[in-house]
Amino acid sequence: MSKISRFIIWICSKFTRNEIEQIINGLVDVLQDRNPEVKPKDDFKEKHPNYRNFSVDPLAPLSEPPQPKELFPSKDYKLLLAEYQLKHGKPLSPVRYRSSSPRVPEHTSCACCGAPHCYLYYNDGKKRTQLLCKVCNHLFQLNRRYQKGMKTKYYCPYCHHALFTWKQRKDVTIYKCCNDHCHHRIRKMRKLNDAEKALMKKRSSQFKLCYQYREYHYAPEVLIHSSPEKPHVDITKIHNSPDILGLILTFYVSFASSARKTALIMRSVFNINVSYQTVLNYAAAAFYCNSFNLKYKGSIDNISAGDEAYIKVMGKHHYVFFFISSESLKITAYHAADNRETLPAIIAVKEAIRTAHPGQTIILVTDGNPSYPAGIHFLNADRELDSSVQHRKVIGLQNLDSESEAYRPFKQLIERLNRTFKHHVKPSHGFNSLNGAVALVTLFVTHYNFLRSHMSLNYRTPIELPDLTQITTIQGKWAKILSLAA
Repeated sequence: MSKISRFIIWICSKFTRNEIEQIINGLVDVLQDRNPEVKPKDDFKEKHPNYRNFSVDPLAPLSEPPQPKELFPSKDYKLLLAEYQLKHGKPLSPVRYRSSSPRVPEHTSCACCGAPHCYLYYNDGKKRTQLLCKVCNHLFQLNRRYQKGMKTKYYCPYCHHALFTWKQRKDVTIYKCCNDHCHHRIRKMRKLNDAEKALMKKRSSQFKLCYQYREYHYAPEVLIHSSPEKPHVDITKIHNSPDILGLILTFYVSFASSARKTALIMRSVFNINVSYQTVLNYAAAAFYCNSFNLKYKGSIDNISAGDEAYIKVMGKHHYVFFFISSESLKITAYHAADNRETLPAIIAVKEAIRTAHPGQTIILVTDGNPSYPAGIHFLNADRELDSSVQHRKVIGLQNLDSESEAYRPFKQLIERLNRTFKHHVKPSHGFNSLNGAVALVTLFVTHYNFLRSHMSLNYRTPIELPDLTQITTIQGKWAKILSLAA
């Protein structure tokens, strides 16, 4: 039973019919603002919190002011002089300068009608920057100037006005367009309904109407892809043979068994006595597999899809940023972090495009997480980047726009990868450390790229290595990968 239903029952048990009618009339007066002393509770904080959702404008800012267009005369001064003579019965006389008046340079002509310098005169006194034409009364500047042009860093891509520094923090500087007549702002204003327009007058901070650009200040040493820690024990000096190590990784990673179940299989089926802690220790071989994955990743396709998958570390949500190529179906990035902010997205995107060809145009398809377009803006602004990255967004389960309809298959591709990843992570029931989670993610990527055959690839693996094609068993391939990586 809802709170309102219980309140109605309480009123009916406490008041008579006439008293309830008086209460209703009093409530109607409050709702119609006829009782200035009583106001209903403001539900603004419930419907509209004090913060708005983070969003990124699709276009990057301009780093240089646009070149002014050459103005061609829209009128002919000869026709205007003929009309003046026909109307007044005498020709229009040129400008008569005083002895102290400055002279207009001979090469100057009117920007509107093309009248020569003899019909022009300075209209701003000693400044000598503004000219007035006597023939067409057009006012123009002799030389165009841009105020504080050397101090401006970015310009609005819509109205070409200079962006000012709106907010400045440790890791990001936010620039904003202050032009009220910007096409971008006018377009956003037209999309507001009457209720939103009334709300904007009271709570303008709830709406993002002006163009904004976020410039991030991340150092290169911060943009490092996640990697497992180096194990304390050398994996090449363990008591068991490489074949047994490969067999343990086969059940633990390739067949998605838990560490305890893997140890049980080794004892019950193969009569090899290993503990579940030994299985977890052998999973530390992911340190070597991480460099192996990044080394043999190879080139990427023109279209890649990205998304985040959830994992639990110490009972708290963590995220793995995956990127997969559309044609080869190989995982190109797998970064684990404790948040979904811009920094982990930048790291994942940077690794996903690391092996791109110079000049290659890359399209990244993601969901509505604004961290991806913000990260793409950051990478495109890097002058050392040889490739240009474009972003395409697919939101929701239905195609509400043409972009979602065109790139929906790539979004479904990354969703299928997430389901496969969750199938391999589910037996672990969470992790006690972030290093354990990164280790299993790394081993999963090794299995997915080099060992798992795909039906859409004619039962081939996404990345084929000559050293692995001659080996028929999975445990043998695991042993060969570790020997190549160590």
